[in-house]
Amino acid sequence: MEPLALLLTANGMESPEDPARTVAAAQAGDRAAFERLMRQHERLVLTTALRLLGNREDARDAAQEVFLRLYRNLAKVESARNLAGWLYRVTVNVCHDQRRKRPETASVELAVLPAAGASPQQELTDAERRHALALSLRMLGEKERTALVLRDLEGLSTAEVAQILGSSEMTVRSQISKARVKVKNFVEQYFRRRT
Repeated sequence: MEPLALLLTANGMESPEDPARTVAAAQAGDRAAFERLMRQHERLVLTTALRLLGNREDARDAAQEVFLRLYRNLAKVESARNLAGWLYRVTVNVCHDQRRKRPETASVELAVLPAAGASPQQELTDAERRHALALSLRMLGEKERTALVLRDLEGLSTAEVAQILGSSEMTVRSQISKARVKVKNFVEQYFRRRT
């Protein structure tokens, strides 16, 4: 046992869990381990789904489907290192499936928390920016939206986005570049109309 783990155990605190052990335990049928995996990755899946789909209800439905697929296919996850990438890939696929099956909903949201200590005026301005960004994401094509969300909002590298989408890095860079221009133009027009 590592010194930190010994110290935490000696003080009666739980030692930090090894992600590889959690995945292995879940693969072996340990339901508590699977629930821990879900809790650890819930925010990643929900936030990505919300950004891709545009509303909370659809994002919750997508997240439920993602974790159901994880449960059914846990044996396919090679290691804890690959779990986040696998979840992004499945989340993107589930969201694409949902968008094909359902018409666009009127509700548009973007998962971004207001800055701590922000004034009511600042919160209103931030909310309006989030709304404009969410609207602009809806007008993008599916591939551009997905590439932009994963790269700019989720913070993944271009190589990671390319791997998740099964594309080349050059294709992803092109999609992101086009999407950024479209979003910028849309947001500028949105605020011009409002003034």
